[in-house]
Amino acid sequence: MSGATHRSSRRAEPGAGPPPAAVGTTRRTLLRGLAGAAGAGLTGAALSGCSSPKDVARASTSDPWRQFAGTTLNFISENTAPTAAIAANLAPFTELTGIRVNIVTLELTALVQKVALDLASGQSQYQIIYADPYQVLAPYSKGLVDLRELAADSSVPHLTGGFGDFIPTQLEAAGKFEDRDKVFALPYDCPTMIWHYRKDLFDKHHDAMSNDLGFDPTPSADTTWDQYAAIAKWFNDKTDDIPYGTGHQAKQHDSLMCDFSNVLWSYGGDYFDNGKAVGSLGTTDPGRCRLGSDEAAEAAAFYDRLLASADPASRTWDWDGVGAAFRAGRIAMCPNWHEFAASNEATMPGKVGYARLPKGPARSASHYGGTGIGISANTLPNERRAAWLFTVWATAPRTQLANLKSRAGGGTPTRTSVYELPEVRKAEKRPSAMPNMLTANAVDEAWKPANIGLRPKIPMWNECDTAIYTQLSRMLLGDAKPAEAMRDTADRIDRIVARGWVS
Repeated sequence: MSGATHRSSRRAEPGAGPPPAAVGTTRRTLLRGLAGAAGAGLTGAALSGCSSPKDVARASTSDPWRQFAGTTLNFISENTAPTAAIAANLAPFTELTGIRVNIVTLELTALVQKVALDLASGQSQYQIIYADPYQVLAPYSKGLVDLRELAADSSVPHLTGGFGDFIPTQLEAAGKFEDRDKVFALPYDCPTMIWHYRKDLFDKHHDAMSNDLGFDPTPSADTTWDQYAAIAKWFNDKTDDIPYGTGHQAKQHDSLMCDFSNVLWSYGGDYFDNGKAVGSLGTTDPGRCRLGSDEAAEAAAFYDRLLASADPASRTWDWDGVGAAFRAGRIAMCPNWHEFAASNEATMPGKVGYARLPKGPARSASHYGGTGIGISANTLPNERRAAWLFTVWATAPRTQLANLKSRAGGGTPTRTSVYELPEVRKAEKRPSAMPNMLTANAVDEAWKPANIGLRPKIPMWNECDTAIYTQLSRMLLGDAKPAEAMRDTADRIDRIVARGWVS
C-alpha cells in the first residue's frame, strides 16, 4: 500500500490473465524467480512461447501527440485517488492523442503479482505500471524503462517542466533505485501521514487543557509525542464530547508498520543504518537491521503505551478504518494520510485541523507513501513512445490540477509548479474548492528532507514489512515486551536480507 485511499475498480481487466503459477510453487518463490528473470534483462524474449508481438503503428503527422492514434494501452494501478480521477476523465487524453487507455485497478498485492508475471513473460500486457517503490520499483527496476531516454527523444512531446518540476524528495523516493542518473517512474501520488485533529474541540477546550496539562495543546512544530499522548488522555478523562482522544491504524497489516514508523524515526531509530539513503535511493544490500537498538526499544515502548489509551478498536483499523472513525466522531485526533482531508471536509466541513506529526527526542517524521508510474521495458519502440505520451499527460501540471479539483478522485500534486498557481494557493484556506490543499502547510513541512519518513526501499521489503507488523501485533496484544518484539523483528529481517532476493 502506498498510502492513498482505496477505491473500487472502475474498468474491467482487458485481455486474458497472466499464466498461473506452477503447482507447488509459493507466491514468494515465484516472484523471487521473476525478479531474477527481469533483472537478467528479459525484455524481448517471450518465456511463454507466444509468437513475437507486433509494434503499434506510427502515423506520419506533424502533430507529435497524434502519431499513435488508434493505439490501445493498458495501465495497471492500485485503486488510488489520482487513478480514480483520471479514469473518470480520460476523454481529454483520447481527444488529444487518439489513444485509448484501459485502466485496471487492483489491491496492491494483486497488482504486484500481475506486474511480476507480465515482466517475466517478455511481453507487455500492461504497458504503463503503477510502480510502488517498495514492491515494484525496488525488485523490478530492470524491467522498467529509464524515462530519461524518452525525455531526450525529440520525436515525442517533452516532459512539461522537466524532471526538476517534481518535488525533489519525491522524485528520488518514487522514481529512482540505486542509480541517481536513471528515472524509472514519474511521481504520481504523494500520500503522507500527518496529524488530523478536531479543531473545533481543541478550540472549545483550549483553556481547560492548557491549565490542566501545563502546555499549549494547539498542534505546532514544538509539540512532542509525549504531549500528544497527554492530550489524548485528557480527552479520555475530561470530556464527554468524544469517546476517545486518539485512534490508530494498528491492525495486523501494512498500516501498523506505517503508523509505528512515524514514532520509530522520531525517536532516532530506523530499520537499517543510513536509513534516509536506503529509503530514498534504495539498495539491494541494506546491511543488518537496527531494530535491536535502544532507540527502537524506546519507540516501541512509547507506542505500546500510546495504544493502551487509544480507542481499543484501533487494533482492528487500517487507514480506512481510522479515517472512518475520525469522521464518525469516535476520536479527537489521529495520524493518517493527508489525502483523507477531502473526506473529512465533506463530512465535517470546517471542523478539522491538519499539522505535521509531533516530534520525538530526535525529530519529527511523517511517513511518505507516494508512488510513481513507469513503463514496462518489454514494450516495443512505438508502443513505448505511446506509453510515454500517457505518462507525460497523466503527470502534467494541467492534469494534476484537474485531479485536485475532481469529485471522482483527487490526490495532491507532485509538481512544485502546481502548488505555485494562484488558485491552488487560494485553496489552502477555507472555503476551499480543493480540500486536500488544506493540508498544504503540514505536508510542505513533512516533505522537507529533515522531516520526511522513508521506509526501506529494498527488493525484499514485502517480507520485512510482514515481520514488522506481526511482531508489533504481538506486542500490542501483550504477548511480547517492546524490546523483545524489536529484537525478534530484527532477527527475522536479518534472515530475510541474508537470504537475498534472487536465489
